[in-house]
Amino acid sequence: MKLVIAVVQDKDSNRLSNALVKEGFRATKLASTGGFLKAGNTTFMIGIEDDRIPEVMQVIKANCKVRDQLVTPVSPMGGSTDSYIPFPVEVQVGGAAVFVLQVERFEHY
Repeated sequence: MKLVIAVVQDKDSNRLSNALVKEGFRATKLASTGGFLKAGNTTFMIGIEDDRIPEVMQVIKANCKVRDQLVTPVSPMGGSTDSYIPFPVEVQVGGAAVFVLQVERFEHY
């Protein structure tokens, strides 16, 4: 058995949740916050049999898209801010960070 942990952007959360249910996958959703953009994410924890890993990965891939977004960097703390001008920077956001872990034991009550 495996534990799939997928961290997705909030914009993709509902679409992924609906797709997982439609395909028969049970998941636990946790609210989380990204460290770089300080933006909302959703972390899905999915317990699954080893042979269904390709299926769940395809569902995640199909429903979590990378997109470009303009962000204004936070001014540096400590150091000189004389030459710092916070121009918006385009970064890629979205998609999914997925971790697959071996589960030694699973109990459901």
